[in-house]
Amino acid sequence: MKIAVLGTGVVGKALARGFVGIGYDVMMGTRDAKSEKAIALLNEVPGVKIGSFNEAAKFGEMAVLCTLWSGTESALKMADAKNLAGKVVIDATNPLVFAPNAPPSLALGHTDSGGEQVQRWLHESKVVKAFNIVGNTEMVKPEFPCGPPDMFIAGNDVDAKAKVTEILTAFGWNTVDIGGIEGARVLEPLTILWVLYGMHTGAWRHAYKMLKK
Repeated sequence: MKIAVLGTGVVGKALARGFVGIGYDVMMGTRDAKSEKAIALLNEVPGVKIGSFNEAAKFGEMAVLCTLWSGTESALKMADAKNLAGKVVIDATNPLVFAPNAPPSLALGHTDSGGEQVQRWLHESKVVKAFNIVGNTEMVKPEFPCGPPDMFIAGNDVDAKAKVTEILTAFGWNTVDIGGIEGARVLEPLTILWVLYGMHTGAWRHAYKMLKK
């Protein structure tokens, strides 16, 4: 499987390492593939290729979007929606707004979500919201005393969600499918809850688990 990782921050690097670890052919997309920062990724994430957003989008049979929200629309314009048409796109972003001396807040909510916005920008792609509710250190092979945590996903295409579930299983997650992409309206606020708990306790290695009878 060829996969495009669109974004080279801590989330992009964590997921790229995870994909390389399960045998995927990975290209990380960046704004300037010739910059020193981009070239350094070859040592930071062994086994990946580096390209522009456009090159990575063309390369991948599947893509994962992990940019800061402020740069997401421009990154997708550089990638070109045509290059992602018909493909599964995992949306790991959160529409966060940052202000000094305050926890982050959501730029979208209640009647819309970042996931839905990404699906509108990529209207010919199969967008699945995933990976947004946990920190990058736990995205691949999370280990907790009570067993594997749950990753909630949302998307409109059943087959796309099945493919994402396969990845999550390989990464050590249980998957909970909550329905269509509009489910991102409740998944993105879970990020705020995750952050608030971290700020209150000073602990940042936590995840969610749904208890069932």
